[in-house]
Amino acid sequence: MKKTNLLNHELSAVIAAMGHRDSLVIADAGLPIPAGVRRIDLAVRPQLPRFLDVVAAVLEELAVEEAVIAAEMGERSPDVRAGLAQLLPSVPFRVVPHEQFKALTSQARAVVRTGEFTPYANVILIAGVVF
Repeated sequence: MKKTNLLNHELSAVIAAMGHRDSLVIADAGLPIPAGVRRIDLAVRPQLPRFLDVVAAVLEELAVEEAVIAAEMGERSPDVRAGLAQLLPSVPFRVVPHEQFKALTSQARAVVRTGEFTPYANVILIAGVVF
C-alpha cells in the first residue's frame, strides 16, 4: 500500500507523469472541462470533497512553481483565495480573467473535479522541479 496520503490511483499517476511546467487543474463542480482533456472526477456530492482539501492532498506530491487563478475569485470567493495563499505561501500567483482561465485548462494534463460548490474555486497548478 502507498505510504503517502494521496490514495487516488488516477490522480497519483497523473502527478507522477508530470514534467516541469506541465499543468494540473483542480476545479469546482461546475468548471467546464474541454474535450480531450483527461477528467479525474472526485465529486461525490455537494462539498465532498472540498476544493482546498484536494489542493492540500495534491501539494503533498506535486512540486508547484506557479498557480493560475481567475481574477473573479478574489471578489466572489475571498475565503478560497485566502486558503490557497495559505497552502501556497511561496508560490507566485498569476491572475487572469475567468474566460482566459477556462481557455488555459485545455493545455492541462488533467482536470480534477471536486464537489466544491463555491464560485471560482479553481486553480491551475504549474509543476516545478524538486532539484
